[in-house]
Amino acid sequence: MARELIRKTRCFKRDERGVQLVELALVLPVLVVLFAAGAEFGRYFYEYTTLAKGSRAAARYLATAITNGDCDAAAKKLVVYGNFAGTGNPIVTGLTTSNVEITRLDDSGNPTGGMPNTVNIKIINYQHTPVFDLGGLTRSSTTLAVDVKPSVTMRYLMTQPMIAGGAPCF
Repeated sequence: MARELIRKTRCFKRDERGVQLVELALVLPVLVVLFAAGAEFGRYFYEYTTLAKGSRAAARYLATAITNGDCDAAAKKLVVYGNFAGTGNPIVTGLTTSNVEITRLDDSGNPTGGMPNTVNIKIINYQHTPVFDLGGLTRSSTTLAVDVKPSVTMRYLMTQPMIAGGAPCF
């Protein structure tokens, strides 16, 4: 009887059925969290670069526009919609013209109403909305709902005169 028990124990020791399932059960949660984190980072990076490109286009436009503020609305539409008319869907879901802040700065970096040295476009109060709730997945309070706030500053090129009526904005 003891020999039979020893023989069965040796057979059981060599049997590898089910080992892959146990390994999968151990590794799968880690892989799911890594996949979700990578996907969220990619989405955040996409939102950030898209907003930075829109801000850069608007700053480039305002760097050559009139300085009296008449073109600010067109520049905000350019950031949000990608066109001056403000038609279509926003380039990033949930973005509005109130999320775009335009500041003209003088030589010392202070806001000015006169002839600016630089123009600054900043995205404010816009938050990345994650698809995967990694905090709930890992049972922690961490969240990937972080602010997306690119900022672009360009030198004012002074190609337009500062006239009361001014040149038309698009």
